Amino acid sequence: MAKREGWTGWDEYAPFYDWENAQTLGRRDVPFWKRVVAKVRGPVLELGCGTGRISAPLARAGAHVVGIDRSAPMLERAYKRACTLSRRRMSRTGGRLHLVRGDIRSLPFPAASFNMVAAPYGILQSLVRERDLAATLDSVARVTAPGGLFGVDLVPDVPGWREYTDRIQMRGKAAGGAHLTLIESVRQDPRRKLTIFDQRYVVRRGGRRSEHPFTLTFRTLPIKGMTSRLERAGFAIEAVLGDYRGRPWDERADVWLILARRQ
Repeated sequence: MAKREGWTGWDEYAPFYDWENAQTLGRRDVPFWKRVVAKVRGPVLELGCGTGRISAPLARAGAHVVGIDRSAPMLERAYKRACTLSRRRMSRTGGRLHLVRGDIRSLPFPAASFNMVAAPYGILQSLVRERDLAATLDSVARVTAPGGLFGVDLVPDVPGWREYTDRIQMRGKAAGGAHLTLIESVRQDPRRKLTIFDQRYVVRRGGRRSEHPFTLTFRTLPIKGMTSRLERAGFAIEAVLGDYRGRPWDERADVWLILARRQ
């Protein structure tokens, strides 16, 4: 199997990301991050901010948020979302949102710049090589102020995803009168602990039809291994949670959350 990079596919996914999230119940993670960030004084960094799905609500709630992402098409959508933020509300709450294109393995910020770093919705699982994850954790540790918080959200079910080919997963109308169909295939690479999603969006608008294929790859990261890596990077584990309401974690939990404090 050819070597894969976790960041590939996201440029092509960008036009469909918000539509797909709107079609599902989602993981309801935004209220969780808002509660955590509300207790933080100082700037917050979101790794892999994408279209601003989480960064924008945090800024609306009054946080000073910096979102970083490698994908220019994703950031274009985040910028549009940022521009639609209510200026009146932002002025009232004091929130700010600044977007940066960059590599999370080598964060382009001075040491101790942030009082919190958030890694939502499995972003660290897109780092498919151990050296990339280690570099990212070291980089996060460098830019996190002593006593600052690092929040990590892992997706636990990717290794148990059944393999299948060309399954229609979703269809519906989108803005501008387009009709979208998501066709998906799933493959497992147990040796490298990777789950590979080959996705294809079929777009129909009027009499025209186009296809947009891309591949997303995610790595399995168990809780025990992740907490050990965080400790090696200079963080002390503060909490391991099993849902977005703050309940304790166990292996059957649908959500795996780690809160760690920079030593």
